[in-house]
Amino acid sequence: MQSLQPFHTFNIPANAREIIEATSIEQIQQAWQKAQAEKLPVLFLGQGSNMLFLEDFQGMVIVNRLSGIQHTEDSDYHYLHVNGGENWHQLVEWSLSQGINGLENLALIPGCAGSAPIQNIGAYGVEFKDVCNYVDVLNLNSGEQFRLQANECEFGYRESIFKHRYAQGYVITAVGLKLTKNWQPILKYGSLVNFDPQTVTAKQVFYEVCHIRRSKLPDPKEFGNAGSFFKNPVVSAEQFAKIQKQVENLPHFPQPDGSVKLAAGWLIDQSHLKGFQIGGAAVHQQQALVLINKGNATGQDVVKLAHHIRQTVADKFGVYLQPEVRFMGANGEVNSEQAIS
Repeated sequence: MQSLQPFHTFNIPANAREIIEATSIEQIQQAWQKAQAEKLPVLFLGQGSNMLFLEDFQGMVIVNRLSGIQHTEDSDYHYLHVNGGENWHQLVEWSLSQGINGLENLALIPGCAGSAPIQNIGAYGVEFKDVCNYVDVLNLNSGEQFRLQANECEFGYRESIFKHRYAQGYVITAVGLKLTKNWQPILKYGSLVNFDPQTVTAKQVFYEVCHIRRSKLPDPKEFGNAGSFFKNPVVSAEQFAKIQKQVENLPHFPQPDGSVKLAAGWLIDQSHLKGFQIGGAAVHQQQALVLINKGNATGQDVVKLAHHIRQTVADKFGVYLQPEVRFMGANGEVNSEQAIS
């Protein structure tokens, strides 16, 4: 067995039967074929920033280390072809240093480029789908490589086709980004609304997003964590009206279909759970949406804590939170909502 602790940001003690760091598509295929021959479950990891190990993984972990960025442009757009193992935040920094704007709201999101489409990562009014041109996928069983255009990826809120039809037996090898040269700032959330859209620069937005995130989110090197642990719940207009009667100043974000998105962190905070701890796992004092490993937390500590949060918020607001983080059992991914209900 090999330790998984260095390969995921929650830093929970867990092992895998074998860990392979793949720097080429050939290496990925060879590792996959070896696992198939030995009938081992396989898990693909990027930076391991959205993963909770509940126990030791009884199979092979393949870490995506495919690197490289290619830039082309025409009169209207910049096009980036980014291999799956590239660090996402470093990509954002690099693009701005090249005068390519559009990724600044997605600064400091942990993880790598190949994981971004799976979750349809998003922050401060921008989602991956807004900048996605295509996603390159490898069919591990046939060796065929194919490209999905953005409109084929079935992107939704923290959702994509890569959690469903292409969840097993496929791996994302690269993403294509399309960024307009006619840049318009997205200043809808938080302190970004204080900027003047006429004069603000992409770098100013980038630095502000970094400042906000660093002030709220713990550094995984200090406290292991997986960023936002829960999805922001989306409720019907009727349910929203009911909750709003109970609560003053309820942060909410109306959706195009008439539903309303609520802020999970706010609901947890209002349930007086900041700092609440079970075993080595705790709710972060600065940002209630983040669960942290205060030292020697087990996967089960985190599960128990998440269960307590879900029940407390449901009792108070009638809203059941769903984890955004993926839960990994001995043989593969398990249903995270079931695990904490």
